[in-house]
Amino acid sequence: MHPAVITYLRCPVCRDPLHAAERSLRCPRGHSFDVARQGYVDLTAGRVTHPGDSAEMVQARVDLLSGGHYDLISDALAASLPGAGFVVEVGAGTAHHLARALPPDAFGLAVDVSKAALRRAARADPRIGAVRADVWHGLPLADGAADAVLDVFAPRSPEEFARVLRPGGRLVVVTPAPEHLGELVAALGLLGVGPDKPARLAAGLGEVFDLEERRRLTAPLRLRHAEAQALVAMGPSAWHTDPAAVEAALRGMPEPIAVTAAVELTVWRRR
Repeated sequence: MHPAVITYLRCPVCRDPLHAAERSLRCPRGHSFDVARQGYVDLTAGRVTHPGDSAEMVQARVDLLSGGHYDLISDALAASLPGAGFVVEVGAGTAHHLARALPPDAFGLAVDVSKAALRRAARADPRIGAVRADVWHGLPLADGAADAVLDVFAPRSPEEFARVLRPGGRLVVVTPAPEHLGELVAALGLLGVGPDKPARLAAGLGEVFDLEERRRLTAPLRLRHAEAQALVAMGPSAWHTDPAAVEAALRGMPEPIAVTAAVELTVWRRR
């Protein structure tokens, strides 16, 4: 892990600063956390609310994102980070978006609970560190450490985001719009997005952040059967569908399958 990233990390047990030791990170009080062979560090201290994406879901994510189908998200994130020196992505998955959006002279931290995802995130970019942590139990970061926090289809903790952001720092959130992947939702009976989602987002963040920007991003996707299956397998519908049934339904649809990607990007400024 890059030394510049380690300076912002804090021990999940006592909150003291961490320093690099032999294949581990340690704090002055002797708490030690091994660096996994793949390069990430588990700083959960045994506290997680969910194990995160499975290896199969992570592979599906890699397969779809490598085809450039969600580049509109990465490009919009990059445009929202001018001047940022340290960027944290919560629920970063494989750190695909963080690696593409990170400014040239910046450093980043990918945070996730999925070990399978973090194995990929640790190799996404030499400037990006990868840490296993659960935002609901607190991020292992110093107060005011980050210039920007990214949250793409991930859990949100307004108070914790505000704590780790410097005064005036930016929170960039990407959420699915109601029509996101509507063609697949209708054809396969997938989980949809409620029309009240923007209002719920504003209600959750508005107490500690000011809304600075709101953008709707849309793009037509043309997917092969395997890509459409990966799109289903990488998201929340993976927990509620039968992969064999999804594959059979998709095989009955002509290629390419026309799907609409529609997301909302909001930028929030810490008060």
